[in-house]
Order: sequence, then structure tokens, then C-alpha cells
Amino acid sequence: MTTPQTPQAPQTPQTPATEGAPAHHHGPRMRWVQRAPEVYQAMIALDAAARKGIDPGLAELVKIRASQLNKCAFCLDMHLTDARKAGESEERLQLLVAWAEAPDHYTARERAALALTEAITVLTDGFVPDDVYATAAAQFDETELAQLIALITTINAWNRFGVSTRMTPGKA
Repeated sequence: MTTPQTPQAPQTPQTPATEGAPAHHHGPRMRWVQRAPEVYQAMIALDAAARKGIDPGLAELVKIRASQLNKCAFCLDMHLTDARKAGESEERLQLLVAWAEAPDHYTARERAALALTEAITVLTDGFVPDDVYATAAAQFDETELAQLIALITTINAWNRFGVSTRMTPGKA
């Protein structure tokens, strides 16, 4: 007598896994913009509102750093391109992943914004530490800080759309 076999899920193409990361085929899952156009338009409006009053160069650094943390290749590609067009140096872009180890390359204001970006993006403790918030509050007035928090929150939302639907870099 044979025992029944449990049906297995169909295999999908996989790419080699990096250590500790799951292997998966990295191609687009859906074109969410076409499936949720009202959400997309609302995100465009939110993004424009969140950027008001924020230095464009600083905004790109924040967007790149959040995208690095969230591993959003689509957003990284877009914002690295935008930062270069805005005149950001290759050295600062390359060091951004380790900005805290290269403090002389970033202003106190940029470091405060990057620390706040990391705290809001990676809520592993469930909150933004008081010292990180206080440092940002010392560098930005309340309106600027509110805009910065909105900018960080918005890029995190964009990243989640990009990562969950596996948007492909260079292809909108």
C-alpha cells in the first residue's frame, strides 16, 4: 500500500539567495499604478505636499536612505538618478549607506534627518527614540520637522508599493 503524496506548490524561478535572504524571482508582480490609479494620484499629491519646504538635496538623501533600508531597487534607482542630476557627489551617495561612519561628509542637519529617517523606517522598537527626535528638532523648526516626517513616511509608503509589487528599476 502506498501513502498519498502531499501536493507541492509549483516551483517558481529563483535567483541565487544572498546570505540570510530568501531566494525569489525578482520581476514585476503587477502594475499597481494601473490597478489603483486613485491611490497613485493621491500618493503623487502626498509626495508633492511632503516635499514642500524641504531642501531638494536633503529630500533625495532621505529618500535614498529609506530606500536602502527597505531594499527598494526601483526607488533607489530613481532617487540616485535624481540626486546625481541635482549635483550630489558620487562620494556622498556611495557613503550614504554608512553615513554615521562618515560624519564629515554630511552636515549636522543632514545627519539629524538621516537618523530620523532610520528611526521612522525601522520601527523595531515600536517608537522613534527621544534622542533621535530631539536632535532632529534642534536642527529643524516645527514646520520643517513636520514636513520631514511626512517626507520620510511618504517614501516608506512608496517603498512598500515598490517592494511588494516588485517594481523593476528603470521601468515605471
